[in-house]
Amino acid sequence: MSDIKKIETDIDLSASRLRITEIFYSLQGESRTSGFATVFIRLTGCPLRCEYCDTTYAFKGGEWFSFQEIISEVKKYNTKYITVTGGEPLAQKQCPELLKLLCDEGYDVSLETSGALDISMVDTRVSRVMDLKTPASKEVEKNRYENVDLLTPHDQLKFVICDRIDYEWAVDKINEYDLLSRCEVLFSTSHQQLKPQILADWILEDQLAVRFQMQLHKYLWNDEPGR
Repeated sequence: MSDIKKIETDIDLSASRLRITEIFYSLQGESRTSGFATVFIRLTGCPLRCEYCDTTYAFKGGEWFSFQEIISEVKKYNTKYITVTGGEPLAQKQCPELLKLLCDEGYDVSLETSGALDISMVDTRVSRVMDLKTPASKEVEKNRYENVDLLTPHDQLKFVICDRIDYEWAVDKINEYDLLSRCEVLFSTSHQQLKPQILADWILEDQLAVRFQMQLHKYLWNDEPGR
C-alpha cells in the first residue's frame, strides 16, 4: 500500500470526513471473503429499523474521522481486505469518496448496504454486498429495486431469512428478477430466529443455487461489538 503522502487523489484527506462508530480488525464473518482477516469501518447512522438489527449501537453517536485518520488507522493492520459497513454507510454522502480512496490504495474493498439507497455512485471496484429486506425484517417496503439492475458478478445479494414466509418470498424474488444470473446470492438465518439447519434443508430440498452462510463472528465471539 502506498504512503499516505503519495496518494494521488483530488480528495482533500484532511477536510473530507465521516462519522465513525468503530474501526476494528477481525475475521470476516460472512460473504465470499468469510474467514479472512479484515479491517471493518463501521459508519454511524441508518434510516432503517430492521426487526433483527444487531448493530443498533451504530444508529447514533460516533466520532468524526478525517479520511487521513481513517487511512492511518487502516494501515495499522496487515490485510488487503476492507469492509465498510454500518448502520447504513451510504446514508453519509461522502462514503463513496472513501470507497474510491480505499480502492486507489490497492485494498480489496466490500460495502455492506441495506439496498434502500442508490448504489450507482459506488466505485465498480467495490464488491457491493446488498440486502433485499424480507417481510419479517419489517422494512421490506424500503427495498430499492432499481439497484438490482446495477448488480454485477462482482457483487453479492443477501437475504436474511427469519421464517418460511421469508424463504418463499426470497425464492420468488430470485425468480422475478433472475437474480442468479446477475450475481452471487447469499442466504443466511436471522440469528436465534431460525435454526441454520432448517434453512440448509430448505435450500437442499429445492436444489437452490445460492450460497448458504452462517455469521462466523456470532459463533466465535457471541456477536461482541468490535469482533
